[in-house]
Amino acid sequence: MIRIAVDFDGTIVENAYPSIGKEQLFAFETLKMLQRRGFILILWTYRAGRQLEEAVEYCRKNGVEFYAVNRNYPEEIYDETISRKIDAEIYIDDKNIGGFPGWTNIWAMLFPEEANVDAKAELRALRMRKKSFWNLFRK
Repeated sequence: MIRIAVDFDGTIVENAYPSIGKEQLFAFETLKMLQRRGFILILWTYRAGRQLEEAVEYCRKNGVEFYAVNRNYPEEIYDETISRKIDAEIYIDDKNIGGFPGWTNIWAMLFPEEANVDAKAELRALRMRKKSFWNLFRK
């Protein structure tokens, strides 16, 4: 199973720390699809204490429960012999070189074979919405 460490502020939500920012476009939809495909998601964030609890609850209310939070597995107990770095194959964070690419681009990076199909369908839907909008003004 592939583990993905996901940051919260600036990644799942816009950065408004210590408050919770507005949800990033497609964040929860993408995270839920990753879970359905069998990826293990670990919340990996600077938050601690009450702010961390608020972030975990915000994600839960939006349909995402993480396998672990700031740990490699739920039962892990930190002491000076354990590294704070999360053991994951993929890290999604706004502090990447180049910044946060957005959830649509992350999906395209993880599933390039599906990206073109999804992008074409999205473009068709956008064209239909645009056409419907302008038809409101035709008479």
